[in-house]
Amino acid sequence: MSSWRTILLRIGDKCPEYNGNSDFKEHIETCYGALRRELEHSGNDILPFLLQCAEQLPHKIPLYGTVVGLLNLENEEFVKKVVENCQNNLQDALDSGNCNRIRILMRFLTVMMCSKVIQPGPLVVVFETLLSSAATTVDEEKGNPSWQACADFYITCILSCLPWGGAELVEQVPEEIERVMVGVEAYLSIRRHISDIGLSFFEDDDETERSPDEKDFLEDLWGRIQVLSSNGWKLDSVPRPHLSFEAQLVAGKSHDFGPLSCPELPDPPSTLSGITCGKQKHDAELKYPQRIRRLNIFPANKIEDLQPIDRFIAEEYLLDVLFFFNGCRKECASFMVGLPVPFRYEYLMAETIFSQLLLLPQPPFKPMYYTLVIIDLCKALPGAFPAVVAGAVRALFEKIADLDMECRTRLILWFSHHLSNFQFIWPWEEWAYVLDLPKWAPQRVFVQEVLEREVRLSYWDKVKQSIENAPTLEELLPPKGGPSFKYSTEDGKERNEQHALSMELSSMVKGRQVSSEVITWIEESVIPVHGSEVALSIVVQTLLDIGSKSFTHLITVLERYGQVIAKLCHDQDKQVMLIDEVSSYWKNSAQMTAIAIDRMMGYRLISNFAIVKWVFSPENIEQFHTSDHPWEILRNAVSKTYNRISDLRKEISSLKKSLALAEGDAATTKAELEAAESKLTLVDGEPVLGENPVRLKRLKLYAEKAKEEEVSVRESLEAKEALLARALDENEALFLSLYKNFSNVLMERLPDTSQAGTLRGLKTIQADEMAVDLEESSTMDVDNENGRPQKSQTNGGKANNGYNVGEKEQWCLSTLGYVKAFSRQYASEIWLHIEKLDAEVLTEDVHPLFRKAVYAGLRRPINEG
Repeated sequence: MSSWRTILLRIGDKCPEYNGNSDFKEHIETCYGALRRELEHSGNDILPFLLQCAEQLPHKIPLYGTVVGLLNLENEEFVKKVVENCQNNLQDALDSGNCNRIRILMRFLTVMMCSKVIQPGPLVVVFETLLSSAATTVDEEKGNPSWQACADFYITCILSCLPWGGAELVEQVPEEIERVMVGVEAYLSIRRHISDIGLSFFEDDDETERSPDEKDFLEDLWGRIQVLSSNGWKLDSVPRPHLSFEAQLVAGKSHDFGPLSCPELPDPPSTLSGITCGKQKHDAELKYPQRIRRLNIFPANKIEDLQPIDRFIAEEYLLDVLFFFNGCRKECASFMVGLPVPFRYEYLMAETIFSQLLLLPQPPFKPMYYTLVIIDLCKALPGAFPAVVAGAVRALFEKIADLDMECRTRLILWFSHHLSNFQFIWPWEEWAYVLDLPKWAPQRVFVQEVLEREVRLSYWDKVKQSIENAPTLEELLPPKGGPSFKYSTEDGKERNEQHALSMELSSMVKGRQVSSEVITWIEESVIPVHGSEVALSIVVQTLLDIGSKSFTHLITVLERYGQVIAKLCHDQDKQVMLIDEVSSYWKNSAQMTAIAIDRMMGYRLISNFAIVKWVFSPENIEQFHTSDHPWEILRNAVSKTYNRISDLRKEISSLKKSLALAEGDAATTKAELEAAESKLTLVDGEPVLGENPVRLKRLKLYAEKAKEEEVSVRESLEAKEALLARALDENEALFLSLYKNFSNVLMERLPDTSQAGTLRGLKTIQADEMAVDLEESSTMDVDNENGRPQKSQTNGGKANNGYNVGEKEQWCLSTLGYVKAFSRQYASEIWLHIEKLDAEVLTEDVHPLFRKAVYAGLRRPINEG
């Protein structure tokens, strides 16, 4: 990399290019000098690289803005191009709805205004353009309030520019910026307050009565900006290096920045109903998502006494680094620990990362990315960050009973993986008390699931060794041992005819006999004597045993003998039996059960309907609140179905583009051929070539090939569209089956609404019953047989390490939590089939708590209709 690139990239860092110093003024002078020397030779390279740096290292934008301001004194033409590029990029970003680019480019414009590169007036015009679009959007008559997410985003962009340039705007154009502030206030008065229903980290937050003063994200940001304004726009978290060069910068020429336009939003639905508006609202929130939902893990005194705006700015820096350095974990951690703020922010950094890891409906990146960043931060700040992370885990563990089920699953997966990178070291003795809790208590289930996932990432003995400080927790480890083969002949077990058939099948497989021979043997020698169910058991157990050595062995067996299984499991009931056999064979390994079922679904040996039926079998229903095992298999099945539909949509989109190109090519070649043929002339009634005959022949060949290509792409597109239509029909049936099962099992177990109309009410049923029992009993509490005193607890919280939610109530709470999680994760697909779901499942007879869980997942108002 040439030196000017390195200097531009590393500006503001403590690095060798800047002799390890951190004086911003020196950095800017060095960078400016390097660029000024290179402009004449490399101006065309510097321009895109400078803009790329500003966009992808946005916490350094004040430095880049000042460098551009200084370059403006030397080379106005170059800086004019910078401004023009910014304008074009911002318009493109607005048109495509690229949220991060819009926000960052507006910040860069604001900083260039501070460096006298553009006038404040055009910047205010940009603000007013966004403000006008936002106000129109939420207007009931002129706009489409379902797209409030877009309007809120535009206002957020305006407000988030002000910490970087509010002081200059107030000083230079006080009336114009006051007009913008009044406009924002007017907008806030007509928009709808945003409810976090369905997206809260904690279940209780969805039910808690909102105080009138409680603010949503935009209202909160407006409050922070007002405090900043009342403090004279003074803040510590935004560097203002342009002030050191103010005397020079004022001599620069300001460049024009033309008007921008906001894209037209979809028209409101022709029939305004809860469903039509709900679908548009969902689309809007997908395209313009809220960037952060604050997860307040630590007590306020752990985060330094910052100005309200400083928290917002530090979060912006952290989120930007996370966004632009995904895939470069080491660089990400390095930039996160070196932000340009004068206060310590380890606790804020942990809260921000965890808020992204647990963000609903899904995090911006795969959870693995956040896992790796946290590991690197622990290594980069060994004296501070590991203790902060441990504190976050303890705080979340205390509230695990209220944590959303999806967040709980993510936390389990993250924590087990995190510990696997630190020799599984954790003070487990702190949590040994969970053994005193009922088997359904969320804290006990959390520890059990973390240990199970650790075993997957290592091996049983290693994990047992890691809990030697709390040896009683061994009770929560998954079973030790490998497969459980029904027809094993080891250890001198008694053999019967079925064992002999299994051995015979094993010999056939080892002898490389083909599927058709095995099927003939089963149909002639096994089924007539023992029946199809025994045949299924023998075949599945034996093939699984042959494939048990490794994942590769399993794949090989399924590929070679999948037809044999398909022949035996031709209907849904038989497929459920197949899943039972897999579960029985791998009863000591939840991981291998999930993998085998997933692979069999991939080979179309098991349908997603069979998996739903199996998950809702009585044996699995009883585990809904004590194990993630059935849920993992259900998640895999629904996810696989969803991914297939997503892939088909991508393929169709790609084929449509290919078809447009093919049609264009066909039209062009046809036109060329017709033009050539039109030059044929008639002499004495005979055609005479006015064109070269070889060229004419070649043009005919090109036209035919282009037409063939067009027909081929069109046929492929039609085939994929037919597949997608069928897949969507199947998906509708799958969701109907899933929700009917959910509704049925919940109706059997949920108490009457008079007893529990809310989740909070459900949690207190057992506590109320105990209170009654205590009043009626005059005897003292007695220790139980094993010498542990009986514990009591109220309101579903922890008291003396007890847990007082009854098993039936906890089952309902867990299952409702999963209903909400599934509804939220697949909301885009469910909205497509909502009319059918309303008509067949969410009827008047359905339990209100079930309806509430589905609606919360879809972010649909519960009072709709």
